[in-house]
Formats: sequence, C-alpha cells, structure tokens
Amino acid sequence: MTVHVDAAGNIAGRFFSSDSVTKRNIAPRTLIFGSHLDTVPNGGAFDGVLGVLIGLAVAEHFSKPESTQLPFAIDVIGFSEEEGVRFAQPYLGSAAIAGLFDSAWLDRTDDQGISVSQAISDFGLSPQNIADAAVDPSTVIGFIEAHIEQGPVLESAGQPIGVVSSIIGQTRLVVEFLGVAGHAGTTPMTPRHDALVTAGHWIHEVNRTALSIDGIRATVGRINVWPNASNVIPGRVEASLDVRHAADDVRERSVAQFLALAALIAQNGGAGLSVKHRSDVDSVCFSKRLETLMCDAIDATTGTVVRLPSGAGHDAAIMAKRFPTSMLFVRHPGGISHHPDERVDASDVGVAIDTLIDLVNRLAAQEIS
Repeated sequence: MTVHVDAAGNIAGRFFSSDSVTKRNIAPRTLIFGSHLDTVPNGGAFDGVLGVLIGLAVAEHFSKPESTQLPFAIDVIGFSEEEGVRFAQPYLGSAAIAGLFDSAWLDRTDDQGISVSQAISDFGLSPQNIADAAVDPSTVIGFIEAHIEQGPVLESAGQPIGVVSSIIGQTRLVVEFLGVAGHAGTTPMTPRHDALVTAGHWIHEVNRTALSIDGIRATVGRINVWPNASNVIPGRVEASLDVRHAADDVRERSVAQFLALAALIAQNGGAGLSVKHRSDVDSVCFSKRLETLMCDAIDATTGTVVRLPSGAGHDAAIMAKRFPTSMLFVRHPGGISHHPDERVDASDVGVAIDTLIDLVNRLAAQEIS
C-alpha cells in the first residue's frame, strides 16, 4: 500500500490490485475502510482499532495473485481523533476527510491549555493544510466501518456479526457552574455559594429526569473542580453532559430541559451558569445499496442477518454526510467497552473479514457490469 499522514493526523493506505483503470490514465475510484485509532482513558484494545485492522486484512486478501482483480482501489484509514476526550470535540479526523472540519475547532484547548492547532503542529503537521485532507465524494464508491458492537444484542442473538441500521443522534455539552470559593472552616454553611453542591444537585436531576424519557441516554461523565482543595469551598465546576436518542427532536427537547434545570438550580444555589462547549451530531441512516449488499454478504457467510442501531457515535456518522456508508458490528462478549476488559473472539473477527471480502467481490461485480 502507498501510505501517507494528512494534516489532521489521519494515516491512510491505498491498495490497487488492477491496472484496468490506470491504463486509461484516470484516477481510480476507491472503496474506503476505516475506523479510529484513538481511545479513552482506561480504554480497551478493540474499540476503533479493530476496524482498521479488519480493513487491512481485507486489502491483504486482494493482494494475493489468485484473488479478484478489483476495478477500484481500497483505501484503509486510521482516523486520528474520534472520541473527543481531549478537546471536547469528537470526529476531528473523519471530519477532515469528509471536508467538514470547522476551522474554529483549531482554537479548542485541552485541560493543559494546549490548542488543537498547537497539538497538530507539535506532531509535525500543518493545521493550515487540513482542508487538503478532504476527499472528493465523486471518487468514492463507499465507506465501510467495522466495529465492536459495544453492547449485548449480537451476543444475545448468538450471532458473530450484524449490520448497523442507523446511528442515534448525540449532543455533547460542557456546563460551567460559577460559585464563590471560600475557607472551609471560617465560612458559615449559610450562605455559601458552593459550585460543586450546585453541580451535584443538577447531576442528580439529570439522571432523575432521564429515567422519565423513553429511549434517552443522558450521562454526566466528567467533572473538573476549582480550586480542588480539601479545605476550600469549590468556586467553579465544569461538568460534561452526553445526551443520545434515536429521534433528533426528542434529543433536542431533552437537552433544552436539562439546561433549563441547570439554570434553575444554579439560580437557587446563587451560582452563575454558562455552556462552554456544545457539539451536535444528528441521527444517521446509511446507504441502502451498501446495506443490501452487506446483508447479502452476511447471509452468505452466517445464514442469519441481524439488523441493529448503534447507540454509540462512530466516524461513519460523519462520513455518511458525504459518502455512501455502511457499518458492520462484531459480537462483543460481555458488552463491556471503554474498559480494559473489552474483548472479541478471533473466530468472530474471521467471520467479519470473510463477510467484507464477499462484500467487496459483490461491489466489484456491480462496478464491472
């Protein structure tokens, strides 16, 4: 494969097995496989990177002399940043490939005050060239992402793989509560303007309210406290909020409800409130053509097709905005993800590779015809 790293830090390799296009002196169309290479604190070994390795295995298969000579190239991309942990903005790598990178993201900073732009520069790349990472949609047959399910559906069904029907929408927020820091020993309990107590009330109400909304997922997964000293009343708290739902209108109404609760609780606690960061990704439906071919390939490999939505975000959600896209889930024993116990069975990975090889052959047959 010919390999390059683009200005957003994505690493991409291209394999082309046939000279039928290059002899006509035109650029080949490509089928893209890929997923992300970043992870989360205390994460596992398979979320994201498994999809990159499966894509490489598919490309390796077609490098064998006896394999089908493809009328298109295979690209395999390891996206640089999908989780959004460091800069509170997911999908930086895939957004660059899709031509959807917002230049304002370059100014986002991590907990140490390092900006996205500086991080890219420190890696030896040029953030001003990120637009050059974009791929022309007219040259792309489709994007395929293989990924661990991160859930229990396939294991419950007794099936090694399944086709992803859609990705549910997601909103991420960082909410800041501003109180008044003070001495823990000399400041009476009343009145205090404790930002952490205020944030704690809100976190409780987010969970209580979410339990009453069918299908919603609302999580406060991270808090930062200042000055974070045992003998000082907290004066400032930042809290993350992750909200997901299959219906975008329900998700948006829920987010508005959670923010209204934050405003009311902050007011009652004598604290200020601001929303520091917000990102929204709408629900995503995939290419019907690729989904049909994926289902045919799964049926040929396993005899049973399981369709299921994804409750997690994926690079496919961004790529689907510009390219025909489909996703394959691999069974995830135990369903524990973003954790060191994350695992897959090698035999299931083999089934996934065989299925995607079948899919590529089906696509090649259609392209030739």
